[in-house]
Amino acid sequence: MPRFSANLTLLFNEVDFIDRFSAAAAAGFEGVEVQFPYEHTAEQVLDELGENNLSLVLFNLPAGDLDADERGIACLPDRVGEFQDSVETALIYAAKVGCTQLNCLVGKVPWGMDGDTVRRTLIDNLRFAARETGKEGIKLLIEPINNRDVPEFYLNTSKEALEVMDEAGSTNLWLQYDLYHMQTMEGDLSRTIESNLRKIAHMQIADAPDRHEPGTGEINFDYILPRIDRLGYEGWIGCEYNPSGLTLDSLGWMRPYLRKADAA
Repeated sequence: MPRFSANLTLLFNEVDFIDRFSAAAAAGFEGVEVQFPYEHTAEQVLDELGENNLSLVLFNLPAGDLDADERGIACLPDRVGEFQDSVETALIYAAKVGCTQLNCLVGKVPWGMDGDTVRRTLIDNLRFAARETGKEGIKLLIEPINNRDVPEFYLNTSKEALEVMDEAGSTNLWLQYDLYHMQTMEGDLSRTIESNLRKIAHMQIADAPDRHEPGTGEINFDYILPRIDRLGYEGWIGCEYNPSGLTLDSLGWMRPYLRKADAA
């Protein structure tokens, strides 16, 4: 049975962040993920996880100045020291909350920067981060993101991300496969997932083109979710979508899959 995690950055925005853990548990989730948890102490988050019997399955490395529209710093040649510090920050947080997966947003391509320098910086940073996270038993993930939502993002397709993984050559570098982003960029979701399943550590879902809940767009989730399950995927599937209305009203598609549906 697929295991769904609630992305608390996007879901349950009807309540304050710290109250979203209990809201997710009441809705039947057993796992949650957060894009950037750092505004809240690890102790606060750990308390909420324990009180609601939840696992924190994923969060991102610090990704620079989000207010300045930065989306990661791993490919920026003048930010290597900051990137290494961000890995340490994430590892300390992950150890406190028991999270075993960290996603690295690689960032936007600097305007006018030499492409070889950007590539070399990214590969070196990923090797460093994969090595440091591996020491702690934590998987390092990278995620391709569509260039409509995030223009100039360095990785836009699964092929590009897999090529970076191969070049880095680390056994602790994994693919985060977001069906919304990849439907936008390339389609052919089922075959791509099947071909690369052993390299995928985490998936995320939203319907395309508007990034709302499954059933509101063009992706056939009634087909693809059971197929992912039949393939033997054992990781979490993060619900990283913008509800078209109230969060609870957006969960109807998921009811058949929830292990705790009777308690919702």
